Amino acid sequence: MEQLERWYREKQVERTIQALKKNNFEALYVPDSKAALEEVMNRIPDGATVGIGGSVTLTQLGLQEAMARRKVQFIWPQQHAKSNEERFELFRKCFASGVFVSSSNAVTESGKLFNVDATGNRAGAMFIGPKKSIIICGVNKIVKDLEAAEKRVREWTAPQNAKRLNRKTPCVETGVCADCNSPDRICNIYVSLAKKPVSTEVVVILVGENLGI
Repeated sequence: MEQLERWYREKQVERTIQALKKNNFEALYVPDSKAALEEVMNRIPDGATVGIGGSVTLTQLGLQEAMARRKVQFIWPQQHAKSNEERFELFRKCFASGVFVSSSNAVTESGKLFNVDATGNRAGAMFIGPKKSIIICGVNKIVKDLEAAEKRVREWTAPQNAKRLNRKTPCVETGVCADCNSPDRICNIYVSLAKKPVSTEVVVILVGENLGI
């Protein structure tokens, strides 16, 4: 069974990378987290301004710690800000960065990136502002199409992220999305990148591991 599952995943990754390239994204596959981190580091020159979006995947890679050792201007709003005002100012600086690094909530086999945000800073910086966006996703985030992507976020990703972020939402109590009107709701902005943005280079790195939520 393990061999069959590996074969199926390899074919799925091949289809997805081909579709991403057809949509004018740069796309590649790496076998594990270590290789993913090395790939990202090699794509960021010394002296660059680097912003990141909130991401469990990046934490699992150890990217924040690796960036802190580089000769770059590193912008990490979720950790560097001491107030909401500072955090939003750092969000704005991320939009002016040379490189933005984050993950995506889902990648479709048709080569689209799907994201759901509370404020839009992460999804927005993927396609406008930074000169280059590097998006890192584990193979667990590959889905058939946009309908499956939204279902994945609503039924799986959002409740867990709301719990992780200590949000006071119905899904934290029930584990099920209620399409709520809570002030703490994190599913406010739905963004699909169907093709490469005109002014932003987007690199999608698929990793042969389960990463993120």
